Amino acid sequence: MDAKAGAGKQNGASRGRACSAASGRVAWLPTLLKGRPRLRQDLCWQQRQAKPAELWLVIVDASASTRRHQALAHTKGLLAALFDQAYRQRARLALLTASGRTPQWQRHGLKASAALQPWLQALGAGGGTPLIAALEQARNWLQARQRAHPDEAVRCLVFTDGRLQHWNALQPMPCTTLVVDMELAPVRIGRAQRLAEQLQADYQHLQQFKAVD
Repeated sequence: MDAKAGAGKQNGASRGRACSAASGRVAWLPTLLKGRPRLRQDLCWQQRQAKPAELWLVIVDASASTRRHQALAHTKGLLAALFDQAYRQRARLALLTASGRTPQWQRHGLKASAALQPWLQALGAGGGTPLIAALEQARNWLQARQRAHPDEAVRCLVFTDGRLQHWNALQPMPCTTLVVDMELAPVRIGRAQRLAEQLQADYQHLQQFKAVD
């Protein structure tokens, strides 16, 4: 993803240092990108070392279906931790919500700030699921962003319950991507996992993180 040859090594080293700590705040972004944490030592921890500029693109499905079993409400806890981590690491956030008829940008690569927490608390679920349109918009925006900022380390996180109708085959996002499945119904349709497969993204379920919170 980064234009500089050494960027990958630097990012890997930073994640290694983060994972070597054993106290402080959980660094949820590198933890999620590693895969499912099973033990405490699988968690990554917040570090203060200087690191390359980062952009976290977060896409949140806030459609009416995410009211079921309080899926969005449970997701807010993880989002709050991510936003706090971005603020402390001075990462930039691009935030896109998918609800109603069309996706809505909430942030366009601005530095994370404490103002996101009141916004997150007020976020409600409703309307349709324009998630596919959100992914297309995000992909186009990212491609333009990467041309303008080729040295930026970019990660994408997609939060959805997968309650979508039929959709055409999807192209992968132009960066490392994680799909977090918000579906909490006793009987699950499992479309978020299918979405992750088409995006060539990592997949985790929301409940996997509650066990180690």
